[in-house]
Amino acid sequence: MKILLLTAYYTPETAASIYLSENRIEAFTRAGFIVELYTPIPTRGVSTEKRNIYEKEKRHECLCDGHLFIHRFSMYREGKSPLLRALRYLLCSVAHFLNGLKAKNTDVIFVTSTPPIQGTMASLLKKVKRIPLVYNLQDIFPDSLVATNLVAENSLIFKLGRKIEDFTYRNADKIIVISEDFKRNILKKGVPNEKIEVIYNWVDESVVVNIERKDNKLINKYDLDIQKFYITYCGNIGLTQNIDMLLDAAKEFETIQDIHFVLIGEGVYKNKLDELICKNGIINITLLPFQPYEDISHVFSLGDVGLVISKPGVGKNSLPSKTWNILSAERPVLANFDENELKEIIEKNHLGIFTKAGDKKNFKEALLYFYNNPDKCLEMGRNGRNFVLKNLTRQTATQKYVEILKQSVNK
Repeated sequence: MKILLLTAYYTPETAASIYLSENRIEAFTRAGFIVELYTPIPTRGVSTEKRNIYEKEKRHECLCDGHLFIHRFSMYREGKSPLLRALRYLLCSVAHFLNGLKAKNTDVIFVTSTPPIQGTMASLLKKVKRIPLVYNLQDIFPDSLVATNLVAENSLIFKLGRKIEDFTYRNADKIIVISEDFKRNILKKGVPNEKIEVIYNWVDESVVVNIERKDNKLINKYDLDIQKFYITYCGNIGLTQNIDMLLDAAKEFETIQDIHFVLIGEGVYKNKLDELICKNGIINITLLPFQPYEDISHVFSLGDVGLVISKPGVGKNSLPSKTWNILSAERPVLANFDENELKEIIEKNHLGIFTKAGDKKNFKEALLYFYNNPDKCLEMGRNGRNFVLKNLTRQTATQKYVEILKQSVNK
């Protein structure tokens, strides 16, 4: 069986979810599938020199004992301008469509929901090639635009987005969603139950493990005080994460010298965040860049507590994958999030503390609770690791993808 896989980002790019693509592809090739992958020349977290190497020397690669064929096409760098980014997404989708047309002897198309028009492009390609389409829904568009107050529900953009969404759902043979909340959302939109499969994003439990503080390479690398109580956030530093609330909370904790916040990641809000830290004289926050994936255990083990935060209304249908990495590293989760499936998972399994998105008072109280109860931190951390091993292992989740692709082709 040959899979036509069209993706906007792939290794060696640095993004929080790249490992999901890598793990899926490894599972596909291990199952004996041939993967024909089309992607742009890498941009996120990649230097100009490295981009040039891929442009000139690595446009075509054959890996995994001849089971993975990677084809990279030219595309300008991704910047911070929303307009230029949207144009880049459009051009990438056109390139994916044209390359997909040329791909021979493919049995199934597999795409994820980034960018939002990816599903529409794949649906059109399916009509031409007359092969099944499996669509992995990682973000619900245009609902996410409304949640971030970028558009209103009665706007033209929202109505167009719903048309795009409906077209994709109608043409996909299988839709893989990452939570029960996602499933409920698209069921309400008329998607048949038999078309939907729920597979939670996973964590590679053999890669993300607990690293003791004394052995954590980030401590020496960034000259961090080994004795402090660290609250860490790792992921996108954007407009939806409610970083301003986090800054306010950090400022109010400055009187407790042992408490320190470490934010690891990149995003459109990072420069502004740096400005605000300097402007307000906040001394208990350290900003770090995204770290190499091979250091992921050091990243998620650095803190005594790991944060999952967002602005109110943003996370109604979201289940952030970083949660599983925090748990796998044996750290408790402090969520400041919309009440959804995440709340139930955390509270039912005693994995940390859930506070409502935007509720700074309870957020601060939860931080103090963790700070004053180190034994509870350790206990919840152990609970988290056990939860991952029982429910969210890489092998279990990726094998489900394999089976769904087989079923789509063989039905």
